Amino acid sequence: MHAPMTAAPLPQLILLPGLLNDAELWRDQISGLSDVARPWVPDLTPYATIRDMAEHVLEHAEPTFAVAGFSMGGYVAQEIARLAPQRIERLALLNTSIRVDTPERAAQRRALNKAAARGGTFLGIGQAIMKSYVDVSRLNDVALTTRIVAMTQRLGREVFLRQNSLEREDGEAALAALRVPLVVIVGENDQITPAEGHRQMAAAIGCSHLVVIPNAGHMTPMEAPGPVNGALRHWLARPAGHR
Repeated sequence: MHAPMTAAPLPQLILLPGLLNDAELWRDQISGLSDVARPWVPDLTPYATIRDMAEHVLEHAEPTFAVAGFSMGGYVAQEIARLAPQRIERLALLNTSIRVDTPERAAQRRALNKAAARGGTFLGIGQAIMKSYVDVSRLNDVALTTRIVAMTQRLGREVFLRQNSLEREDGEAALAALRVPLVVIVGENDQITPAEGHRQMAAAIGCSHLVVIPNAGHMTPMEAPGPVNGALRHWLARPAGHR
């Protein structure tokens, strides 16, 4: 008698949120990918550096894992690649960058922090700046914009000030050294981390899997869960060791 074949355990899939995001960002990935992975969304809100965030993730993660980083979470994924590349089975970058802030972006962050530090009610990502976060075709999607506003208000002023002040390092070398399945995903109309930057990023790190999602802006996991889940599902199924 042959012993019955046991199915290989599903991989741990670490989903890293962006600035002023929590597990709500990944709601549709948590439910939509649970048949092919075991999603986990770490809480990055208490930490004051990218290194601290990455060390928290590594302390609580399984010995090896798949990791997907969105926006700020992409920089955390890059730091994990610097600290423990041998633990990464595959890596996905969504709506992010591998470069340090330009002087213009750094000045913009300082201005945002100055405005956010003032008294009064913290409005999170309010309607006034929603147009830079989602595609213009989704601005009247009340269900979507309400979810985004509520998430950012729930996390609040202190988390925003802490995360918007984070120093971001260049991640090209750490990512180019990985020999695991990679994917880069971006919304076609992302105004915060534009698609052209993702094309350059994919070329710089040797990633041949670039997914540009039509009619989507920066918040692709929430705006376009179907295409994002499809891209991540394909990435999770690719053979290990193939970039």
